[in-house]
Amino acid sequence: METVFSNWLFVPVVLTLILICAVPLTAGYLSLVERKVLGDFQVRLGPMRVGPHGILQPIADAFKLLLKEDIIPAQADKALFWFAPCVSTITALTAFAVLPFAKNIFVADVNVGLLVISATSAVGILGIVLGGWSSNSHYPLMGALRAAAQLVSYEVALAFALVSGVMAAGTLSLQGIVKAQLDRGVWFVFDNYFFMIVPFAVYLIAATAETNRTPFDLPEAESELVDGFHTEYSGFRFALYFLAEYANVFVVSSVAVTLFWGGWLRPFPSVGWLDVPLNVAFPVLLFVGSGGLTWKSLFSLQPVPAKTAVTKSPAPEPKAVEEEVADEEDEVAEAIGDDRRYRKRSRRGKRRRKR
Repeated sequence: METVFSNWLFVPVVLTLILICAVPLTAGYLSLVERKVLGDFQVRLGPMRVGPHGILQPIADAFKLLLKEDIIPAQADKALFWFAPCVSTITALTAFAVLPFAKNIFVADVNVGLLVISATSAVGILGIVLGGWSSNSHYPLMGALRAAAQLVSYEVALAFALVSGVMAAGTLSLQGIVKAQLDRGVWFVFDNYFFMIVPFAVYLIAATAETNRTPFDLPEAESELVDGFHTEYSGFRFALYFLAEYANVFVVSSVAVTLFWGGWLRPFPSVGWLDVPLNVAFPVLLFVGSGGLTWKSLFSLQPVPAKTAVTKSPAPEPKAVEEEVADEEDEVAEAIGDDRRYRKRSRRGKRRRKR
């Protein structure tokens, strides 16, 4: 057993398995958060049926996608139609191999880590292009062409934003970029007299376009192209595209944090006297504060009164009741009389017309 734990492949293999299991779960719950927030924008509750407050909705969605019928169009290129979602998913998950989650938690530390992520994101777009083309349908093909055009448009801006961070760090290694921020004692987003905020903003916009998120969801465009490049996909193949999109969102967010926001470093990492306030006091306050808010919101019940006073209205007097009944009878009699008069008049009119 000691031989297994001491093997240099043990940590990368275990971390890879954890990522393969955790990424789909994270994607599902990110979609749940998104649906809840959008529902709140539109004064709705969002998913509420499965589990308390809909917390098990991603599990139900996963089972639904796994059990749905897998339909392949009759005129589609079946080989490419099957292979296209695999390309997007594999490239998205491959990028996790070079992301540093902590100082000692990473799969691989390569000296061109940022270049690996850029390459995998560029290859992943081929899955969208192949999926739209192999469907042999007009709407998916339009979505695939839009995806290719959008990639070419925003890849240049994304590359320039990454180059600014690489020039500040002097290395393409993501571990080296974090260490450079540690040595300089400041996050790169505040470096160079705060001018690094500009490339960060450019990266944020370009990365949103690269992951096909709103308002850059032209490859899907539900209002124009039904469902875009994956219109003809259903079941598990659609789930692969769904997983690839949210995995890419996680990857570009991790790169932004690593390149501009210090990775796993706390604010002002070179200031020694901030170790206790930020490394100890802040996590404790955050934990206690969130627990207190949860306790207050969930268990603060209003006292329920044991008895409620019931006020009875006074009973009406018999004379008043008799007068009301008499008035109602008079009204009914007048209505009946009016109806009889109307009938007599209509009969007289008919007789005169006949004459």
